[in-house]
Amino acid sequence: MIKTLAAHIKEFKTASIMTPVFMILEVVFETLIPFLMASIIDKGVDAGDMHHIYVVGAYMIGAAFCGLFCGVMGGKYGARASTGLARNLRQAMYENIQTFSFSNLDKFSTAGLVTRLTTDVTNVQNAYQMMLRMAFRAPVSMICAMAMAFMINARLASVYLVAVCLLAVVLFFIIRGAMKYFHEAFPKYDELNASVQENVSAIRVVKAYVREDYETSKFKKASQAIYDIFTKAETHVVLNMPVMQFTVYTCIMLICWLGAKQIVSSTLTTGELMSLLTYCMNILMSLMMLSMVFVMLTMSEASARRISEVLNEKSDLTNPENPVYEVPNGEIDFEHVDFSYHKDGSKPILTDINLHIKAGETIGILGGTGSSKTSLVNLISRLYDVTGGSVKVGGRDVREYDMDSLRDQVAVVLQKNVLFSGTILENLRWGDKDATEEECRRVCRLACADEFIEKLPQGYETHIEQGGSNVSGGQKQRLCIARALLKKPKVLILDDSTSAVDTATDARIRKAFAEEIPDTTKLIIAQRVSSVQHADHIIVMENGRIDGFGTHEELLETNEIYREVFESQTGGSGDFDEKAGEA
Repeated sequence: MIKTLAAHIKEFKTASIMTPVFMILEVVFETLIPFLMASIIDKGVDAGDMHHIYVVGAYMIGAAFCGLFCGVMGGKYGARASTGLARNLRQAMYENIQTFSFSNLDKFSTAGLVTRLTTDVTNVQNAYQMMLRMAFRAPVSMICAMAMAFMINARLASVYLVAVCLLAVVLFFIIRGAMKYFHEAFPKYDELNASVQENVSAIRVVKAYVREDYETSKFKKASQAIYDIFTKAETHVVLNMPVMQFTVYTCIMLICWLGAKQIVSSTLTTGELMSLLTYCMNILMSLMMLSMVFVMLTMSEASARRISEVLNEKSDLTNPENPVYEVPNGEIDFEHVDFSYHKDGSKPILTDINLHIKAGETIGILGGTGSSKTSLVNLISRLYDVTGGSVKVGGRDVREYDMDSLRDQVAVVLQKNVLFSGTILENLRWGDKDATEEECRRVCRLACADEFIEKLPQGYETHIEQGGSNVSGGQKQRLCIARALLKKPKVLILDDSTSAVDTATDARIRKAFAEEIPDTTKLIIAQRVSSVQHADHIIVMENGRIDGFGTHEELLETNEIYREVFESQTGGSGDFDEKAGEA
């Protein structure tokens, strides 16, 4: 874990080194000041030597300014190093997430990834800055102060040594008690973020069902869980302060009492007693700083572990050593394909799939909910890898291709359509960033999106809100189809992507595909028979297997499932998952 995080310090190594250097120098100058003060009192004030007071006073002022400069520089370099580490960690995590396959993404919740990129990185940033500054400053300060105290009077300095040992034991048990609660706290942030994300993204549904009170209650529950855990953790941590205060004042009283006796017996001077009291505060404050460092490191350890999980996660899908970059055509073959989302294959999703689809064909795919239609087409663009058998595109196994090259030639309009903040043109150019406006208009005509775009006041420059909230479901679907067409793919997959458009528009889209992109292989997943009945062939899926394959007419004669669906829809039921005549 430490090695993973340290690898992202990168260009901030110099700042990370300079910070403790300046912190140590600051301590050295601060340690000199009480020693010089003792000299002023004993050799200047008591002896009435003004020259000594001026000279040593000048040294004190110089030491103070040098210490101030070192402190400022240490803070500057510490801030640069910690914020730089945070920036690199966020960047590295975000870039690694982009490489994840769907199976990798299934391991992390969206809210969990957001928490790791924000709260967890901030915790590590604060801990790193404190480690560079306080974790170096406090021990050096304590050692220097202890050494100076022993130089002045070893008998009195032993009081500090006993106090430090006792405090170290107490702090160990305090931190140990708080640690387990910090480990429990940060996963609770995931639940809180998930509650917020779900509520905001589905706010229309929440209001439609008048569930504001329920969502508020759910948020309060998640927030209360975080409150309860941190309260328990802080209950342990706050013991640190009273224990420290008790130790500090006990040491001061003992030093004053024992020191006064030694002054009376002329074995200790007034200046030396003042220095010892100052060093007493330095030692105990350094120990308090160290306890704060341990608390912060304890908090950040859980965050660091969560960040490392994302950074160390490797994509299940990788390019071969010598990948093929050219996809010759849209021919598709499934050869004895088995597929499971679990690597052990304990829950098969697809079983023994055998298919041959010629380039340029239009293939319809029908099946009930859970029949694995989407899982089937996800294998074509290698969003997942098969468990057994092989999927070929253009005569080659998809695992032989460079994944970017393959996906550039296999355009997928997913079941859940997603648009991004920006203009319509900017959204369309996700398909081809260099596309001209005329090319964008052409694909919109093919997707029947031009008719509503041209009615908008700003046309193709109309701004799309986040998630496409200011366009209808049918309009969103047509824009996503146009975006996919702009890739000029050899294979086009429409995963129930015309479900929100009327049948007339659906028919026009299919006609445009047949006329304008005849060489593109088109796979259309649909619930309506009318959307696929004119396809070259239709696949009927049932429980992860191919139950039927043929033309509309062939399946009406030979496939009972297809016939029942057709009759139920033409008979007025229209529900694919409900057989005709059943309630």
